[in-house]
Amino acid sequence: MSTAATPSAPEPDFAPLLEEARVMATRAYAPYSRFRVGAAALTADGRVVRGCNVENAGYGVTLCAECGLISELIAGGGGRLSRFVCVGGEEHLEPGERPVVMPCGRCRQLLSEHAAEDLVILTPEGPRGMAEVLPQAFGPADLAR
Repeated sequence: MSTAATPSAPEPDFAPLLEEARVMATRAYAPYSRFRVGAAALTADGRVVRGCNVENAGYGVTLCAECGLISELIAGGGGRLSRFVCVGGEEHLEPGERPVVMPCGRCRQLLSEHAAEDLVILTPEGPRGMAEVLPQAFGPADLAR
């Protein structure tokens, strides 16, 4: 997997994905935490996939935005993610005010499973490669066949 983008390397243009993620956050179902999360990704073949968080009164079965995004990826024929961004914030925020947030550990694992070799994630500290946001990730190669 790739590492962090270097200052000399051009940063990918995340503006369209940020806009998509912010729209998705407005569609989130977050009646308990009131923390709306939206995610958007670009696939290696150029499709955009999106997701939003869906809470549940049984908190343990709440779905993160990344879960919906991966479901859309698979339902749309699969593929690999090349760019990803996640935004979140209190429900009163205007869409453009939602800051970039890091995926939780579970979601980093989901992203890793479906990452293109060059996946870049926009983090609060800037673009980072999958190996930097989930070092030494467990994956299919680790399973005995």
